[in-house]
Amino acid sequence: MTYITKRQKKYNRRKKRWRRIIGGLCVCLLGVTGKVALDQYENKSVVDLPAENSNGSESLVEQNPQNIPEYTGEGYIVLNQGIPNFNSWDISHIKGETYSKLDSLGRCGTAVAKLKHSMMPTKKRGEIGQIRPTGWFQAKYKGIVKSEPPYLYNRCHLIAYALTGQNANEKNLITGTRYMNATSMLPWEKKVMKYLDTSKNSVLYRVTPYFAGKELLARGVEIEAYSVEDHGKGVCIHVFVYNVQPGIKIDYATGKSSADK
Repeated sequence: MTYITKRQKKYNRRKKRWRRIIGGLCVCLLGVTGKVALDQYENKSVVDLPAENSNGSESLVEQNPQNIPEYTGEGYIVLNQGIPNFNSWDISHIKGETYSKLDSLGRCGTAVAKLKHSMMPTKKRGEIGQIRPTGWFQAKYKGIVKSEPPYLYNRCHLIAYALTGQNANEKNLITGTRYMNATSMLPWEKKVMKYLDTSKNSVLYRVTPYFAGKELLARGVEIEAYSVEDHGKGVCIHVFVYNVQPGIKIDYATGKSSADK
């Protein structure tokens, strides 16, 4: 018989409650703003990564931002047929979490981790309001932004708090629209979280923000995820999520915004 402590029972109840909340939020948001087609990512086949003995991989944004197509109205776009850019070197050398240093303009860079269930937090997330990422020029748009209060911007974790417990880390927070954070990023994060919850395997995970030139607000983020032990059969994701808000015009150089007339 497995003995479960009172603390573990409490944690299990809390985790189930958060899963219901997140699941309900996803259903609600996707029903209102358009479907993020996760069903195309129900990969059932093995995806072998390229062999590389000496160097780690780079995301498409790191290789050349011109690889990212212009926004055409969808919240995200599939890259490289959904196969991430990881290679065999990454599998053997990436450990824990790594966050890039802020650049000379204070902007975040790539965040990468080898995720495991043991890294997921067991306590409620703390405050992050003390962090002011670049491009933070907050505004309210009642009737346009689907939140209450209807703030345009969120402090978006590159690697979600639910995956590692990293919270008020300035190297892991960018200014992102409510639409990007809650509608376009959340479903992918939820898929990885579900896999870690139901598997003892690990997931290579990389999020790369794309800042054009000297702009202070990211144009979006590139998300890559790959379940290691089953060779991508459980999780194999490669998308670019656009930092947009339907109905709002955004100046990416500053973060200022206005209603799109």
